[in-house]
Amino acid sequence: MTKSEIMIKIGSWSFLIGIVIALIFGIVQASTLQASLDDTSKAGDIFFTTETGGAVAWVLAVIGAIVGILAVYGRGTITSKETPGFLLAGIALVVMGGVFQSDTLGGMTMALKPWIGPLLAGVSFSLSIFVAPAVGLLAIKAIWDMGKDV
Repeated sequence: MTKSEIMIKIGSWSFLIGIVIALIFGIVQASTLQASLDDTSKAGDIFFTTETGGAVAWVLAVIGAIVGILAVYGRGTITSKETPGFLLAGIALVVMGGVFQSDTLGGMTMALKPWIGPLLAGVSFSLSIFVAPAVGLLAIKAIWDMGKDV
Protein backbone atom coordinates (compact mmCIF):
# COMPACT_ATOMS: atom_id res chain seq x y z
CA MET A 1 0.00 0.00 0.00
CA THR A 2 1.46 3.34 -1.05
CA LYS A 3 1.64 6.47 1.06
CA SER A 4 -1.10 8.07 -1.07
CA GLU A 5 -3.46 5.13 -0.51
CA ILE A 6 -2.80 5.28 3.24
CA MET A 7 -3.62 9.01 3.31
CA ILE A 8 -6.86 8.38 1.40
CA LYS A 9 -7.80 5.66 3.92
CA ILE A 10 -7.04 8.03 6.81
CA GLY A 11 -9.19 10.69 5.16
CA SER A 12 -12.06 8.27 4.59
CA TRP A 13 -11.97 6.89 8.12
CA SER A 14 -11.64 10.37 9.63
CA PHE A 15 -14.69 11.54 7.72
CA LEU A 16 -16.74 8.49 8.72
CA ILE A 17 -15.68 8.64 12.37
CA GLY A 18 -16.41 12.38 12.51
CA ILE A 19 -19.90 11.92 11.08
CA VAL A 20 -20.71 9.08 13.52
CA ILE A 21 -19.42 11.01 16.55
CA ALA A 22 -21.32 14.14 15.45
CA LEU A 23 -24.57 12.21 15.01
CA ILE A 24 -24.27 10.43 18.36
CA PHE A 25 -23.48 13.58 20.32
CA GLY A 26 -26.01 15.58 18.31
CA ILE A 27 -28.65 13.23 19.69
CA VAL A 28 -27.21 13.70 23.20
CA GLN A 29 -27.40 17.47 22.64
CA ALA A 30 -31.02 17.06 21.49
CA SER A 31 -31.99 15.18 24.64
CA THR A 32 -30.46 17.83 26.88
CA LEU A 33 -32.14 20.58 24.83
CA GLN A 34 -35.49 18.83 25.19
CA ALA A 35 -34.95 18.47 28.95
CA SER A 36 -34.16 22.19 29.19
CA LEU A 37 -37.30 23.05 27.24
CA ASP A 38 -39.36 20.86 29.58
CA ASP A 39 -37.73 22.21 32.75
CA THR A 40 -36.08 25.63 32.49
CA SER A 41 -34.03 24.96 35.62
CA LYS A 42 -31.99 22.52 33.48
CA ALA A 43 -31.09 25.19 30.89
CA GLY A 44 -27.45 25.20 32.04
CA ASP A 45 -27.13 21.46 31.50
CA ILE A 46 -27.20 21.58 27.68
CA PHE A 47 -24.53 19.10 26.54
CA PHE A 48 -22.17 21.27 24.49
CA THR A 49 -22.05 23.86 27.30
CA THR A 50 -20.64 21.28 29.72
CA GLU A 51 -16.97 20.40 30.14
CA THR A 52 -17.46 17.00 28.51
CA GLY A 53 -19.38 18.62 25.64
CA GLY A 54 -16.54 21.08 25.15
CA ALA A 55 -14.06 18.21 24.89
CA VAL A 56 -16.28 16.45 22.35
CA ALA A 57 -16.53 19.70 20.38
CA TRP A 58 -12.72 19.92 20.27
CA VAL A 59 -12.46 16.32 19.08
CA LEU A 60 -14.99 17.00 16.32
CA ALA A 61 -13.18 20.18 15.28
CA VAL A 62 -9.79 18.42 15.16
CA ILE A 63 -11.19 15.54 13.10
CA GLY A 64 -12.82 18.10 10.80
CA ALA A 65 -9.49 19.87 10.43
CA ILE A 66 -7.79 16.57 9.55
CA VAL A 67 -10.45 15.92 6.89
CA GLY A 68 -9.97 19.45 5.56
CA ILE A 69 -6.16 19.28 5.49
CA LEU A 70 -6.22 15.96 3.66
CA ALA A 71 -8.77 17.33 1.18
CA VAL A 72 -6.65 20.44 0.55
CA TYR A 73 -3.69 18.22 -0.31
CA GLY A 74 -5.90 16.02 -2.52
CA ARG A 75 -5.52 12.98 -0.27
CA GLY A 76 -8.92 12.88 1.40
CA THR A 77 -12.42 11.81 0.50
CA ILE A 78 -13.34 15.22 -0.94
CA THR A 79 -11.92 15.50 -4.45
CA SER A 80 -11.41 18.77 -6.33
CA LYS A 81 -14.48 17.89 -8.42
CA GLU A 82 -16.58 17.49 -5.24
CA THR A 83 -15.24 20.64 -3.52
CA PRO A 84 -17.91 23.12 -4.76
CA GLY A 85 -20.75 20.81 -3.71
CA PHE A 86 -19.11 20.13 -0.34
CA LEU A 87 -18.61 23.84 0.27
CA LEU A 88 -22.23 24.62 -0.54
CA ALA A 89 -23.56 21.77 1.61
CA GLY A 90 -21.17 22.64 4.43
CA ILE A 91 -22.18 26.30 4.42
CA ALA A 92 -25.86 25.29 4.49
CA LEU A 93 -25.20 22.98 7.43
CA VAL A 94 -23.21 25.57 9.38
CA VAL A 95 -25.92 28.19 8.81
CA MET A 96 -28.62 25.71 9.85
CA GLY A 97 -26.69 24.86 13.01
CA GLY A 98 -26.32 28.54 13.82
CA VAL A 99 -29.98 29.30 13.21
CA PHE A 100 -31.16 26.61 15.58
CA GLN A 101 -28.56 27.28 18.27
CA SER A 102 -29.20 31.03 18.34
CA ASP A 103 -32.80 30.24 19.27
CA THR A 104 -32.07 27.41 21.72
CA LEU A 105 -34.78 28.28 24.21
CA GLY A 106 -37.13 29.99 21.79
CA GLY A 107 -37.86 30.58 18.14
CA MET A 108 -37.35 27.63 15.77
CA THR A 109 -36.43 25.07 18.40
CA MET A 110 -39.36 26.05 20.59
CA ALA A 111 -41.80 26.13 17.65
CA LEU A 112 -40.87 22.58 16.62
CA LYS A 113 -41.07 20.93 20.01
CA PRO A 114 -41.40 18.27 21.23
CA TRP A 115 -38.27 16.59 19.95
CA ILE A 116 -38.07 17.61 16.28
CA GLY A 117 -36.74 21.12 17.03
CA PRO A 118 -34.17 19.97 19.58
CA LEU A 119 -33.18 17.05 17.33
CA LEU A 120 -32.59 19.35 14.35
CA ALA A 121 -30.75 21.80 16.59
CA GLY A 122 -28.53 19.21 18.25
CA VAL A 123 -27.60 17.23 15.15
CA SER A 124 -27.08 20.27 12.90
CA PHE A 125 -24.95 21.97 15.56
CA SER A 126 -22.69 18.97 16.16
CA LEU A 127 -22.34 18.31 12.43
CA SER A 128 -21.48 21.97 11.87
CA ILE A 129 -18.73 21.75 14.52
CA PHE A 130 -17.27 18.83 12.55
CA VAL A 131 -17.72 20.29 9.05
CA ALA A 132 -16.74 23.93 9.72
CA PRO A 133 -12.94 23.42 9.81
CA ALA A 134 -13.01 21.41 6.57
CA VAL A 135 -15.25 24.01 4.90
CA GLY A 136 -12.96 26.81 6.04
CA LEU A 137 -9.81 25.13 4.76
CA LEU A 138 -11.38 24.17 1.42
CA ALA A 139 -12.78 27.68 1.01
CA ILE A 140 -9.31 29.15 1.52
CA LYS A 141 -7.91 26.69 -1.02
CA ALA A 142 -10.66 27.57 -3.52
CA ILE A 143 -9.96 31.29 -3.12
CA TRP A 144 -6.23 30.65 -3.49
CA ASP A 145 -6.77 28.60 -6.65
CA MET A 146 -8.96 31.31 -8.18
CA GLY A 147 -6.49 34.05 -7.24
CA LYS A 148 -3.39 32.36 -8.61
CA ASP A 149 -4.96 31.93 -12.06
CA VAL A 150 -5.40 35.68 -12.50
